[in-house]
Amino acid sequence: MKDLTPREYTEQLEKSVLSPYAFLSVNTKGRLKDQEKCDLRTDFQRDRDRIIHCNAFSRLKRKTQVFLDPAGDHYRTRLTHTLEVSQIARTISRAMRLNEDLTEAIALGHDLGHTPFGHAGEAILNELSPKGFKHYEQSLRVVDYIEKGGRGLNLTAEVRDGILKHTDQIADTKEGYVVRLADVIAYINHDIEDAIRANVILREDLPKSATDVLGKSKSQRITTLVKSVIESGPERLCYSPEVERAKNELSAFMFENVYRNPVCKSEESKAKLMIEKLYIYFTERPEKLPEEYLRLADKFDADSAVCDYIAGMTDGYCTNLFLDIFVPKGWEL
Repeated sequence: MKDLTPREYTEQLEKSVLSPYAFLSVNTKGRLKDQEKCDLRTDFQRDRDRIIHCNAFSRLKRKTQVFLDPAGDHYRTRLTHTLEVSQIARTISRAMRLNEDLTEAIALGHDLGHTPFGHAGEAILNELSPKGFKHYEQSLRVVDYIEKGGRGLNLTAEVRDGILKHTDQIADTKEGYVVRLADVIAYINHDIEDAIRANVILREDLPKSATDVLGKSKSQRITTLVKSVIESGPERLCYSPEVERAKNELSAFMFENVYRNPVCKSEESKAKLMIEKLYIYFTERPEKLPEEYLRLADKFDADSAVCDYIAGMTDGYCTNLFLDIFVPKGWEL
C-alpha cells in the first residue's frame, strides 16, 4: 500500500468500504477526451474541483432561485441552493455508503445551465427557441462545450449523466438519483423559509397534516425526509408512504401559495420581456455576440449560441445589457 499514489489508495479504500450499490471511481466509463489520471484525486474528485473552479459556478451567486433580485441578504440564490443540495445529497450518500465524491460532483454541477431570473428565464427561452430549452440540458452543454473557452470541463460520463438526469429522468447511478431527491428536499424547505421571510406566507399557513409528519422547522423537515430515504436503503431510494404523502402535500401547498403567488410572480413578466428582447436582438444580429459565442454559433447554430449566451448571464448582467441596448442614454453636456 505504501507504493500507491493518493488516488490509488482512495480507489482501494472505495472497494473496501463502499456499498455494492455504490459506483466506484475505477469503473468510470471515462471522459469525452482521454486524459492522464491525477496522482492525488480520483476522477470524481477531479470533476468536483473542475466544477467549483469554473466560471458558470461562480455566476450562480447572482442568479435568482425564487425571489427575483431580493433586497435581503439571506434569500437563497442559485449558488446557495446548489450548496444545500450538495450537503443533503452527501449526507444521504455517506449514510448509505454510496460514492460521496460522485454525488458531490453531480450536485455541484446540476444547475450550471440555469438562466437568469430562475424558472421564468427558463420558461421564456423554452417558448422562444425552436429546439426548446431545459436547464438540465443546458447544464450539460455548459460542462461539455461552453466552459474553458469552448473546450469544456471534460467530465466523466457518470457526472454528466447525473447532471442531465437530475430532474425528470432516472440517472444511471444511485448517486445521481440521490441528487434528484436532494434537489427537491432542499428547494421545498428553503423556499418555505424565504417565503416566510418575504411575508408571502405565514409559518402557521403550512398544512398541519404535513408538518405533523415532517416537522415544524426546516431542520426537522429535512431530517425527516433524509432519514426516510436512508431507511429505504440504496436499492429502493424512496420515502415511506406517510412521508411521501406529507411531502407531496407540502409541495402542492408551495406551488399554489408561493410559486404561483402574485407577489413572487409580479416582476417575472418584466424579466421575460427583457430576455425575449435580447433573444430577438441577437438572433437577428448574431454577429453582435461575444467572440466565444460566435465560435459556438459556427460549431452548432445561431439559436443555440444565443441561448448559451443568455442562459449564462446573471440577473444583473442581463438587466444592464438590456438597458445598454434598448434604453436611450442621455447626452452629457
